[in-house]
Amino acid sequence: MKSFISGISSAILLAIAAAFSVIQGTHLTEWHPGVFASIRWIALIVSFVYLINRKSLTMWILLFMAIGVETGYDFPQIAESLKVLSDIFLRLIKTIIAPLLFATLVVGIAGHSSLKQVGRMGLKAIVYFEVVTTVALFIGLAAINLSQAGVGTSFSASDKDQKKAGILLEQKQSHDVILDIFPENIAKSIATNQILQIVVFSILFGIGLAMIKNEEKKRPMLDFAESLSEVMFKFTDIVMYFAPLAVGGAIAYSVATMGIGNLKNLLLLVLTLYAALVAFVLLVLVPIGLIVRLPFKQFIQTVSEPLSIAFSTASSEAALPKAMENLEKMGIPRKVVAFVLPTGYSFNLDGTTLYLSLASVFVAQTCGVDLSLSQQIQMCLILMLTSKGVAGVRGASFLILVSTVASLGLEPEKAFAILAIDAVMDMGRTSVNVLGNCLATYVVAKWEGEI
Repeated sequence: MKSFISGISSAILLAIAAAFSVIQGTHLTEWHPGVFASIRWIALIVSFVYLINRKSLTMWILLFMAIGVETGYDFPQIAESLKVLSDIFLRLIKTIIAPLLFATLVVGIAGHSSLKQVGRMGLKAIVYFEVVTTVALFIGLAAINLSQAGVGTSFSASDKDQKKAGILLEQKQSHDVILDIFPENIAKSIATNQILQIVVFSILFGIGLAMIKNEEKKRPMLDFAESLSEVMFKFTDIVMYFAPLAVGGAIAYSVATMGIGNLKNLLLLVLTLYAALVAFVLLVLVPIGLIVRLPFKQFIQTVSEPLSIAFSTASSEAALPKAMENLEKMGIPRKVVAFVLPTGYSFNLDGTTLYLSLASVFVAQTCGVDLSLSQQIQMCLILMLTSKGVAGVRGASFLILVSTVASLGLEPEKAFAILAIDAVMDMGRTSVNVLGNCLATYVVAKWEGEI
């Protein structure tokens, strides 16, 4: 009860700070801007003091998000240098992922000798992923066709966005959906953060270990994996203490550097995306939760920290270790969490697939092209294939978007301007990616009778 009251009180203080920002922006009074800034900072300081003895990571993250926004707005030059905080955090997270996945998968497979269950979970997970992501694609189509956000819009990308797009396109490589699943060098897979390849290697290693009949030869490696998994979860707890600062730095940098040249023209696209994401959660994820009798209150408490990290850093990877730890605490067996959650990072990108279908039609609308229903369905089929297995590729969403609109005979340069607001949209779609994968993990565990 105390934590709930603490959260409500902090939220009220943050809301007061936000309200003064809105009043200042609408020029409803003639007060000096410094007065509003002072009031906002006082509210943030009071919130900080109020939370000083609280242990809620979620509330600390929310507070530092607000501090980051205010810092980016009031002190943009200082804020630009704060990106190093989020970069440090992401580097530490990346060091966790490979050993954590390896250890938990090996223990889950070899420790229980559940080779048949691995196959069942894989089949069930893939079927679930395909169905849900397909629905997400069509919700994105419906949203953009209803809002018509790109119709009558005329804009061009700024020099900064064109330069950024050029850098991303230069790194574009051929992507073989099937071949890229399998690692050719596990060290290379770890270095390039290819999560799916790490999962495949760990599964095969675990199966190989499970097939060893000599307990004396099997036990040392299994004990090592069990010890490693426990250490990596403690490692995660240590790194998470740094999460609020990393979140504040990421938000401050985004606010200070975000381009606003085409923001008014692109605002309807942002609103359309977030409305579609909310619709997807309410119309798809919530009914799925009802079907499997998901304990919603406990689930929300479980995913609140990973979601706040994912939203503020716009990185699914940053939320992965904490999501795995919290889902296990919720009662989902480690072997299910370790298998389904990382696999979903490549095959169950609900928010990203929804965004891609929506953004592709948006580009067509800005080009003055009215895509027929058959063309839009064709586009969805292309996206169903091209969006798989690229979670670890930098700028993957933009590369897929450019390739898709080009395959439809449209001008890919029109997509460059979207980069001006991509950071805002990335926060939303990344959060839905993490939420969808956490739910998928619970669903597969339920199907397997593990909970």
